[in-house]
Amino acid sequence: MLSRSAQGLYWMGRTLERAEHLCRLLRNQVESLVDRPVRDIHFGWSRIYGSLHRQPPVGNLEPGGDEDFTLADSYTLADDLTFERLNPASVWSCFYLGRENARQMRHCISSDMWSSLNLAYLRLQGQRIEDIWRTSPEDFYTQTCRDIHAFGGVAEATMYRDEGWRFIRLGRFIERAQLASSLFLAHMAAAKAQEESLDSDSTSLLHVYRAFAAYKQQHSVEIEPDRVMTLVVTDPRLPSSLCRSLDTVAQELEAIGPGPVTQDSAAAARLAGRLCALIRYDWPDVEDHEALLRKANRYCRDLHDLITAAYMEYPIEDHTP
Repeated sequence: MLSRSAQGLYWMGRTLERAEHLCRLLRNQVESLVDRPVRDIHFGWSRIYGSLHRQPPVGNLEPGGDEDFTLADSYTLADDLTFERLNPASVWSCFYLGRENARQMRHCISSDMWSSLNLAYLRLQGQRIEDIWRTSPEDFYTQTCRDIHAFGGVAEATMYRDEGWRFIRLGRFIERAQLASSLFLAHMAAAKAQEESLDSDSTSLLHVYRAFAAYKQQHSVEIEPDRVMTLVVTDPRLPSSLCRSLDTVAQELEAIGPGPVTQDSAAAARLAGRLCALIRYDWPDVEDHEALLRKANRYCRDLHDLITAAYMEYPIEDHTP
């Protein structure tokens, strides 16, 4: 496969995964505006912005203050994360980049995939924060998640299982792993800033990762933060867990095989295996889970760099006959 095609498909998978992840976070956050205390609302926004390493447009997110101002700030923060075109991590920007990569790679994807993504993109273009806020903003985020899931289902049903398919999945699951480790670190940091960890914080994390039913099945209804974190990090049966995402990355790299720069592709495969072992085998034996997640997050970034060097941005002159 041409490196340009591999890069376009890889980044299409990454940006759409990022949009879906942010929609899940924002849906959970706007639902909390209805009946949750101000402290929980501040915790949620701190967790989101901390995971994105982005400074909020309304200054810091210190808890306290008038509830009316908290709701007004939430409107501004939701707009920044959803429709702000100057924010490269907003839902709009991620959708735009994903659709642009799909447009350039139409020769690599099915026509049904293009139609599904293009229709979702056009629906998003007609929306503004004031349009979704006056009725039910959570419905907008739910529908956007469904649009991305529909695109994934169409891809699953129609795309030829060649290297293009592998690079989409590779980008998607590397992004999922990196976002998950960043969010878990931001969750821990927000809990420290609040100087307490409430059941509601861990419950919201379970809902974001669609893991509440799985947690109840394993541990009943009593919420324990350590058990919650262990579930979303290490359970390979949970579709969005960090462990499952890293396992899939390793599998896709093995299926793709060596790239033009065999040294970098071999290093990427080794690092993917090291990441899987870090979560599967080191997590139960270490006490400092925050340090382990920082290492995993750094390894994810290093893995992206190795994949880029091995398959996409290698020097042409070194590989000509």
